[in-house]
Amino acid sequence: MNERILVLGAGAIGTALAAVFVEAGCGVSLLDPDANAREDAMAAVERHRAAMARAGLSTDAAEGELTLIASLDDAGTAALAIEAAAEDRDLKAALFQDLLRTMGGTTVLATASSALPISAILPHAADQQRCLVAHPANPPSLIRVLELVPGPGTAPETVTRASALFSAAGFDPVALGHELPGFVFNRLQSALMREAYRLVDEGVVDVDGLDRLVRDGLGPRWALSGPFETADLNTAGGIRGHAARLGPAYAAIGAARGETNPSWSAALVDRVATERRRLLPEEALPARRAWRETALADLLAARRRLLAEAER
Repeated sequence: MNERILVLGAGAIGTALAAVFVEAGCGVSLLDPDANAREDAMAAVERHRAAMARAGLSTDAAEGELTLIASLDDAGTAALAIEAAAEDRDLKAALFQDLLRTMGGTTVLATASSALPISAILPHAADQQRCLVAHPANPPSLIRVLELVPGPGTAPETVTRASALFSAAGFDPVALGHELPGFVFNRLQSALMREAYRLVDEGVVDVDGLDRLVRDGLGPRWALSGPFETADLNTAGGIRGHAARLGPAYAAIGAARGETNPSWSAALVDRVATERRRLLPEEALPARRAWRETALADLLAARRRLLAEAER
């Protein structure tokens, strides 16, 4: 991948992003006005790259060049500029105004914001054309899926170009249809955390018990398949069978919690089932279930070893 990448912010996320692009063969300028952050950045990038190698994420590309800079004046041109500064709206807004002014018109401008949509950073839709959120999982050096969240004024070609750039570096981008508070990562996490706190508050389960149920029950399966595929594989009749058997019970739980529209309409179930069958035909379900059993056994064996090492 022969592109120039600019990363703003030499914290944990910025150095992880820089490490991935360097590993992919890009020339990376890592900008931070703080001299101490710049001094520590090279070692942080190397730590990320060592972890990537351990995870089997190293590439055959020639190593890209990493340059540490203190100002946008030293940045030059870039195909992609990623802002990974502190989660502060005013700071991000100022940085994006600087990027709009200094970066060429073909540069994709992204923020790694955890919760701020691009419309909060750049309120005027006219400013958003080549801007979007690229929200990574943490650490992005190892967990490569990330959300691409357009603003109301983001041009479709910006999303397409951003997806191509991140994919070429080894990321797995998921483009959202439009922005919404919390994006998808945080909305899913928050749903689980809200219920976890409620269950502890109600005396149903203690903190350790809750963690064990997620870590040892939901977690291993979700490491191999997401919630829709898990339901598809777990239930006779696949995702439709799951919706028929458990949909009413889930709706009752949601209604008791005061949720709006906790039921799944027939049209929505049809849509989800159609997408699942496009991804995995019905006749392939038995083979996928058999694969998951074997993969789950291997994953659990590896996890037991890691947990035993942590307890020594």
